[in-house]
Amino acid sequence: MNNKQQGITFLGLLIVGGLVAFFGMVAAQAFPGYIEYLAVEKAVKKAAAGTTVLEVQSIFDKAASIDNIGSIAGKDLQITKVNDKVVVSFSYQREIALGGPAYLVMKYQGSSR
Repeated sequence: MNNKQQGITFLGLLIVGGLVAFFGMVAAQAFPGYIEYLAVEKAVKKAAAGTTVLEVQSIFDKAASIDNIGSIAGKDLQITKVNDKVVVSFSYQREIALGGPAYLVMKYQGSSR
């Protein structure tokens, strides 16, 4: 009868645990940025109902204060007109410090179209 042990060593367990903890930490920091992106998309679609640039920016800023959006403001929006319809576009980025000189850069963009 051959009773050979199988499984992971303690060192292997530490490495796997460290990797899981690292990626969990990065995901925990990235998730609020994604939630904010969804709020920005919702606010941009709401702001597209405006007819002037100032009105669009005002609608967005009001929605941003309600949804706690801090990465972008109404003045950062690109507002154009396509076929007599207001189209609001946005683009911004967030950085997450990973350690030392390493950063995770997340770029967000979208439009009301």
